[in-house]
Amino acid sequence: MHPPLTLHKHPMCAEIIEQFQKCHVEHPVGKFFGECTDLKIKLDRCFRQEKALKRKANFEESKKFKEQLRAFRKENAASGSQ
Repeated sequence: MHPPLTLHKHPMCAEIIEQFQKCHVEHPVGKFFGECTDLKIKLDRCFRQEKALKRKANFEESKKFKEQLRAFRKENAASGSQ
């Protein structure tokens, strides 16, 4: 199973999504017998790569936020004890 194939949510995989949807239109019965399987495999790989990039970006953003939070708490602790 794959996520909804909306191009604006998956810009990295847009070309493969279009090919996959075209394959399904051109082979309405063949899609059930593996006609579009190669494209499906490419699509799954692309989604995994896209997810890994998003995960890495979110992790970096989280690290920055945690540093800001630590600095804020340290500042408040120093000014609260005075």
